[in-house]
Amino acid sequence: MQSKLPSDVEYVVIGGGIIGLSIAYHLTRLGHRDVLLLERDQLTCGTTWHAAGLVTQLRANENMARLAQYSAELFQDLEKLTGQPTGFRQSGSITVAATAARMEELKRGASMGRSFGLEVEIIDATEAKRRVPLLDVSDILGAAWIASDGMTNPIDTARAFAAGARQGGAKILEGTPVTRIIVERGRFAGVETANGVVRAEKAVICTGLWSRNVAADLNWTVPLHAAEHFYVVTEAIPNLPNDLPTIRDMDAKVYAKPDAGKLLVGFFETHAKPWGMDAIPRDFSFDSLPEDFDHIEPYLTAAIERMPALADIGLQLNFNGPESFTPDNRFLLGPAPDIEGLYVATGFNSCGIESSGGAGKVMAEWMSTGIPASDYWEMDVRRAMPFQRNRRYLYDRTTEAVGNLWNLHWPHKSPKTARNVRVSPLHDRLAQAGANFGEVAGWERAQWFGAPGEPTASHATFARDDWFKRSGEEHEATRSGVALFDQTSFAHLLVQGKDALALLQRLSTNDVDVPVGRIVYTPWLNERGGMESDVTIARTGEEEFLVVTAAVQRIRDLAWLRAHARGGGHVSVSDVSSGYTTLSVMGPRSRELLQRVSPADFSDAAFPFATAREIEIGYSLALAFRMTFVGELGWEFHIPTEQTLGVYDAFIAAGRDLGLRHAGYVALNTLRLEAGYRDWGSDVSDEDSPFEAGLGFTVAWNKRENFIGRAVLETQRGQVPHRRLVQLAAPYAAPLMFGTEPVWRNGLLVGYLRSAGFGHTLGCGVGMGYLRSQAGVSTEWLSEGSFEIEIAGERHAAVASLRPFYDAGRTRVKGEWRSVEDLIAPELLSARSR
Repeated sequence: MQSKLPSDVEYVVIGGGIIGLSIAYHLTRLGHRDVLLLERDQLTCGTTWHAAGLVTQLRANENMARLAQYSAELFQDLEKLTGQPTGFRQSGSITVAATAARMEELKRGASMGRSFGLEVEIIDATEAKRRVPLLDVSDILGAAWIASDGMTNPIDTARAFAAGARQGGAKILEGTPVTRIIVERGRFAGVETANGVVRAEKAVICTGLWSRNVAADLNWTVPLHAAEHFYVVTEAIPNLPNDLPTIRDMDAKVYAKPDAGKLLVGFFETHAKPWGMDAIPRDFSFDSLPEDFDHIEPYLTAAIERMPALADIGLQLNFNGPESFTPDNRFLLGPAPDIEGLYVATGFNSCGIESSGGAGKVMAEWMSTGIPASDYWEMDVRRAMPFQRNRRYLYDRTTEAVGNLWNLHWPHKSPKTARNVRVSPLHDRLAQAGANFGEVAGWERAQWFGAPGEPTASHATFARDDWFKRSGEEHEATRSGVALFDQTSFAHLLVQGKDALALLQRLSTNDVDVPVGRIVYTPWLNERGGMESDVTIARTGEEEFLVVTAAVQRIRDLAWLRAHARGGGHVSVSDVSSGYTTLSVMGPRSRELLQRVSPADFSDAAFPFATAREIEIGYSLALAFRMTFVGELGWEFHIPTEQTLGVYDAFIAAGRDLGLRHAGYVALNTLRLEAGYRDWGSDVSDEDSPFEAGLGFTVAWNKRENFIGRAVLETQRGQVPHRRLVQLAAPYAAPLMFGTEPVWRNGLLVGYLRSAGFGHTLGCGVGMGYLRSQAGVSTEWLSEGSFEIEIAGERHAAVASLRPFYDAGRTRVKGEWRSVEDLIAPELLSARSR
């Protein structure tokens, strides 16, 4: 008998798949009893019921891996905790490599896993055959073995979450579709159902395939699209081992797992079939889609080649069911930017079962406290840009999103579909100059420049190929001459009003009460002292400030500003990003170039560092910032969009005989790594304090106004952090570093690189990573240790420092000329000479 719908509750979970049930379960584990889960039809009826049930723990970054690791650990105990069997068993997994590039990726992944506490064993072809006799290993170079991986029964596991949630006091109502989400004055207030209205404090949307449309009704972008997803189940296979591990051949796009004496063989095809463009029926429950044998035949053939025994076995089932995929293959978790109290957990890209335990825990904690327990920016829904709910965009991107999960994850790689959505006014000019574009937040950005007319590439490689040579030349040009960067993807947020200063002082650790025309770099903290963002703020008037932030942080930072501006007096916040193009002119000859195109005085006396001033340039006016992210003398120019081409042409014409070079974001990254500049989302996040990140200089203790997070920083003040961001270099390593590489001290694992690249000025790999020590990460602790960085399974001697390896005194930024060799840290020069 259907239970009565309550009139009000604390939490509403919308959707009864495994994710929603896990969130309900974990809310009760936190002590919340007033939890209501509403399912439109029956539990698991969307996609959970037909999932393959794989439990794989090696993911793209630490916190995604920890979600899967927690799930695997929880699944072992879930039956004991709830009384409901789950079918979970830890049978291991094997991923084979048939190409050198895949083998290197597996080795790099094994090292990354070690950083996160996951043991990944690299084995040769002979050992792979011994462990899985079913495999043909004649073309295999090696494999990755994860003994702690496994598989579970999706429906039974979901039922276990449901049982545990009910035991904890949650109410679960099936056959109760939510027809409307009620929002009042920017805050979630309740839900409307066919059986009445439920008032509530917080809610989470866990509606899987339907999530895009549910959110779009609220003018909220939750970008995902369904795709047809295929697997087959064979007839019984004689003598199939009961403990057969999950098998993956990512080059062939196939996987296999045992299923009651049979094999389930699934596919992540290169060109997928999006489904549900015209909206998914609300009564779509426990349904499948039509078979398409022609579509899967090439992949089934590849599976037979890898497992020849399948050639003589018939098929019992040819299944096709929808799963949802996101544009960047990452989950969508977290709060609605502009609706307080409303959250989402969706877009699991065929990884929902293995992530369900971790995602449930994360979301329950996030909803309970209002902030995530750790850094989940890679999965945060606030990274989504408004245009990404466009259905044609999602349809086209989904054609490759399925295959991209298993395609090689090359460095600096971008999708190939649904491109050129957001372009700089200079896009065509840069393309003619040889730009190789990547995509970030929908923006087309030059990664590096080849020769004009040369074929372009959509990614780099693990080797020192053409991309490495070209970006290295751009790096060197910035250090020795002058380079031009198009940074139009910057977001620009205008804060105005007589209370604008008070708002920004409350958000900022640094003192923003500076004279008009000055610039301040500052973190914004949350209540636990973590960095919600780091921004550049220019005071452009007595009651006006321009906040400049990274492209990916636009929605997050805009929401943070608006949320704290509510009730904050006379202050307005406007997104003016589309009104500006940003060009950066960087390098020791930048001043010489600028003097040719503008009558402004660019001398140190007239235009000191951290100054913002409107100047004439070419035939235009632009807002010039004397700032740098590369460790050299330079200026950023924030130009009215319609005036951009003229300014660019003036730079190019005036810079020809100075050797002006176009430069892209790969060079920008390697330059800033050498100089020790932090990148939010890579090196700093909402769980890192300024002291841990080496940004204590941004905390203005003497300003009159209090700021968010100050109380936590007071407890850290004067202490040596036990966890600290450290500069690391590998002076002898031939393999390139890209981030996530483990760091060892005296044979003990002490952290991993958050970001890395090749320092062309330093002549070696360089990166940053948080290292841990109970004794405190001090200069002495670093000098007394012997450090190594592990790259693709091999350890390489490393040098560690709290100061940048290039120009730690910032002399070049100040316009002082010293030779490059004089600017390299002595400890690195000493290591290189050995």
